Amino acid sequence: MSQPDTAAPTRRRGPRAFARHGRLPARSTPRSVLAFIAAALAVVLVGVGSVAAIGVWQFTSSIETFDIGGDGEAVAAPPSIGAYPGGFNILIVGADNDPDQQSEAFGERDATLNDVNMLLHVSADHSRATAVSIPRDLIVPVPSCDDPEGGGPKSPMSAQPMNSVLAHGGMPCVVKTVEELSGLEIQFAGLITFNGVIQLSSAIGGVPICTTGPIVDPHTGINLPEAGTYTLAGAEALAFLRTRHGIGDESDLGRINAQQMFLSSLVRTLKSGETLGNPQKVLGLAIAARDTMKLSQSLANIDTMLSMAAALKDIPLETVAFVQYPNQYGSGDEAGRVFPVRDTAEQLFSALQEDRPFALGDQSERVGVVEDPNAAPPAPSTPVETPAAPDPSASAPAETPAGPEVIEGLEGQTAATPTCAVAAD
Repeated sequence: MSQPDTAAPTRRRGPRAFARHGRLPARSTPRSVLAFIAAALAVVLVGVGSVAAIGVWQFTSSIETFDIGGDGEAVAAPPSIGAYPGGFNILIVGADNDPDQQSEAFGERDATLNDVNMLLHVSADHSRATAVSIPRDLIVPVPSCDDPEGGGPKSPMSAQPMNSVLAHGGMPCVVKTVEELSGLEIQFAGLITFNGVIQLSSAIGGVPICTTGPIVDPHTGINLPEAGTYTLAGAEALAFLRTRHGIGDESDLGRINAQQMFLSSLVRTLKSGETLGNPQKVLGLAIAARDTMKLSQSLANIDTMLSMAAALKDIPLETVAFVQYPNQYGSGDEAGRVFPVRDTAEQLFSALQEDRPFALGDQSERVGVVEDPNAAPPAPSTPVETPAAPDPSASAPAETPAGPEVIEGLEGQTAATPTCAVAAD
């Protein structure tokens, strides 16, 4: 059982608005970084530092792959590998009850479920990354998909829970469903299981999280006995990511917010010198990813991974956002079911499709997490000098550009915003 860390590092709050930046310059000689987005119940930036290219190829060539079809072709990188050309989308799926992870600790289930579905969009100018969590219980239409057992095409279905799609048609069907839900073309995909979360979080050396009170859940085994900061790794990290009864209102939507809190801290940890600057940790991440993930054929390519790494590694924390697919609970006979809020979802995905920056609205009602009260306050702004009186003969000043579009009702946070998990009542 973890004990609270005695001294939690303080971090500066970052703004929620996504500022637009110019294209980052391509690196003629990137740090030998193997990067792709992965995470158990989300995203993990895996960096491989000073590993020779042949060694990295040995890692990636042994990864189990699947074909998602479509136009997700691997990108042929030039001899001096630069940043991936343009934007891209990656779907990461966390599978529950994978045949390779049967264990009494995880309980018995009737099917392999895609309980975690996270779509990562990286903007064309590589200035922003947005990860959209799609709730497992969200009711969605499922398009016609090929039978993964080779039995021919399966008919489309309406009003199905999101987490039933993997068992219905495999990863290609999950990708196709999310493409139709989001309007984004998904070039890359990855599948990770419970065991993958355990190994990856251990390879990182743990992820610091804070809580407002005790988080105890016998269903998953998490036992954080008091308010404070904890560093979670291995099975304990998985237990936290899986807990629903220990957090907020004990809903799956509250659990997603807690997972995003964990992932934001994970990104801060990975981008610190303590992780990416440690060759032993980086090598451990590469091995854990190789042994526990299944990747689309378009992603399991060393040149593609290196070019994606060059695009990802310099994105500021302030413009890495984790948001939840807009949703609401049904009422009456539909009580307990989760449905899309289509207007807000259309606003979100329109912004992503057009690579427009956006900002989150009021987050005071966000369930399961609150901003860390012990985080360092924002730096004071530079005083603004009082402008001189305008010259009547001068031409009219240019209009001030409008700020990012605010999407009210969209829940989430940036990786720069330290938050704490709210203990269940």
